[in-house]
Amino acid sequence: MTEKEQKNKKAMLNTDSKLWKTLLIVLAAVLMFAGPTYLVYAFNNILEINYFVSVGSGFALFIIGLVLFLYLIKKGIIS
Repeated sequence: MTEKEQKNKKAMLNTDSKLWKTLLIVLAAVLMFAGPTYLVYAFNNILEINYFVSVGSGFALFIIGLVLFLYLIKKGIIS
């Protein structure tokens, strides 16, 4: 990889931008709170998917949101 490619790759994941910080915080919050509640409801009642599949997907989204939240704390974005 050349230096230019590395800089471009680094710029895409730049968490110094206020926009990226805000989007990542909102994404973590949505995954942690809306995933296990509204998504499970939508899967179970609206799409009529099996209850255990919908609860499992909600739990997986909660874990992903929690990992993202912990990552943001570790990077110092959330104090």
